[in-house]
Amino acid sequence: MIRSSDYSALFAARIDALKREGRYRIFAELTRPAGLFPRVQWAGPNGLTEVVTWCSNDYLGMGHHPLVRAAMTDAIEAGATGAGGTRNIGGTNALHVELERLLADLHDKPAALTFTSGYSANLASLSVLGSLLPDTVFLSDGDNHNSMIEGIRRAGCDRFIFEHNSAADLEAKLATISPDRPKIVVFESVYSMSGNISPIGEFARIAKKYGAMTYLDEVHAVGMYGARGGGVSQEMGVADQIDVIQGTLGKAFGMQGGYVTGDTSVIDCIRSFGASFIFSTSLAPVLAAGALASVSHLMASTEERHLQRQRVAEVKARLLAIGLPVMAGVSHIVPVFVGDPVHAKTLTDRLQDRHGIYLQPINYPTVARGTERLRITPGPCHTPAMLDALVEALDTEWSALSLARNQQAVLV
Repeated sequence: MIRSSDYSALFAARIDALKREGRYRIFAELTRPAGLFPRVQWAGPNGLTEVVTWCSNDYLGMGHHPLVRAAMTDAIEAGATGAGGTRNIGGTNALHVELERLLADLHDKPAALTFTSGYSANLASLSVLGSLLPDTVFLSDGDNHNSMIEGIRRAGCDRFIFEHNSAADLEAKLATISPDRPKIVVFESVYSMSGNISPIGEFARIAKKYGAMTYLDEVHAVGMYGARGGGVSQEMGVADQIDVIQGTLGKAFGMQGGYVTGDTSVIDCIRSFGASFIFSTSLAPVLAAGALASVSHLMASTEERHLQRQRVAEVKARLLAIGLPVMAGVSHIVPVFVGDPVHAKTLTDRLQDRHGIYLQPINYPTVARGTERLRITPGPCHTPAMLDALVEALDTEWSALSLARNQQAVLV
């Protein structure tokens, strides 16, 4: 019989195993002084030290933009701090309503709904869509995010997993399903750990051919792509072919929260039946105020996106020039293949301790075992001097650890 005193030891053993595998995650305590990004303060073993972060999801530095900070300060002075309740019970603020109207406009959809996170948005939306349509079948890309997998699982529907970014496999699986069954094709635009971009238009065409809905996660693309920052679907000119577009406020927009956009009836069903929406305190109005300023700015300005793409191209070219195994991709994400969790952690520790560069190792379960990597996200706030320091530090530590080099992009 297990005694009550045994439980802590059992859990401790699991943590010990995680550490032996080199996968134990240590959170770096970082403070982001206003206006200095990507320079941040790290509370390390030697006290407070300035480091440059190269892995932030605040892709465009909008979390520090003067317009965003001013909007949030004004909202606080006007009383918009916490929401005070769920959206149904006292937690709907005028800022929520205005933000949802703006997000619908961003994606040229009739309606939008905000959540406290992108994870919650996927969880609620996919579980509702599947559960409300009798006998639904989901078709999910093999590399989809955990939030999408969990949303589909909670719907309790049949599901097929199609090969990552494979239009042929998607069509082959759709062809086996009865035309009378509701079908929902679920995929992302930018896959955040590989930098891959999906064939959105082709997926939409195939889905329409077989009478399926399309659900597109644009969390790593909103603000980054398209004439107004509406994502890859907007840049490709196919957003009107997608039924539901999901996005986040917590990455390129520099805030926190998630959202979905689509037809009014679809969004109203998610609002009315989505448990993680109904039972969650609504997004803090001060965050909605910041998001309004950020989204509005990026809908009009292309400067940040232009400079960010320039920095990405420079980083890729410089790292490939010294033989580092940059993983192939055309997005703003620059993954560098390591292939071992211990080496990845040792490398990032050395970069942080010796060079003042913060990168986080990406290990299982975020990526498959044996494909561990660094994930670099260059942005418009990174200077040429910062880029020089990054390349020099990676070159030095790569050699010190005797890691493999090559002269071409790596396919994983």
